[in-house]
Amino acid sequence: MKELWTLFWTFAKVGVMTFGGGYAMLPILQREVVENKGWATEEELVDYFAIGQCTPGIIAVNTATFIGQKYRGIAGGITATLGVVFPSLIIISILAGLITNFSHLAWVQNAFAGIQVCVCVLIFNAVMKLLKKSVVDKRTAVIFSLVLAGGLFLNVSPVWFVVAAALAGIVLKNLEVKQA
Repeated sequence: MKELWTLFWTFAKVGVMTFGGGYAMLPILQREVVENKGWATEEELVDYFAIGQCTPGIIAVNTATFIGQKYRGIAGGITATLGVVFPSLIIISILAGLITNFSHLAWVQNAFAGIQVCVCVLIFNAVMKLLKKSVVDKRTAVIFSLVLAGGLFLNVSPVWFVVAAALAGIVLKNLEVKQA
C-alpha cells in the first residue's frame, strides 16, 4: 500500500505542473522517475514518451500509466494515472469558479503570459535532454533531421513520423549489422 501511495504522491507532484500540458511535464517526469525514484532508465523513459505520443491522450498521463504499470502492475498504472490527473481536477475546478471573475485584470493576464514563457523553457529543456540521449550516431542524426524537416514542412500526424522513424531505425541498423 505504501508503494501505491508513493506512486500517487510522486505523480501528483508532477501533475501540479500541468500549465503547459503534457510536454511541460516531461522534464519533471524525467527528474522524478529516472533520477529520484529509479523507476525507469533514460532509455525506457524515451520509449514511454514515444509510445505515449502515439496513443490517445496526454503524453504525461500515458507515461505515468506505463511507469505505474511497470512498477506495481495494474494497480500501479491506475494509481499513477490518478495521481497525475488529480491536481488538474482540483486546480481546474477552483480556476473555473474564479477565472471568469478575474480574467479581465491585467495581473492575471500577465501571470498567464509569464507561465506560457516558463512552459516554453521547460519544453525546450525536455527537448534538449531527449536530443542528447537520442541522437547518438550518424544513423539517429539522419532520422532526427528527416523527422524535423518533415515536422516543419509537412502537415502529417506525428504517429506517421514515429512509425517511419521506427522503420528507418530497423532498416538502418540491419544494414549496419550486415556491413560489419
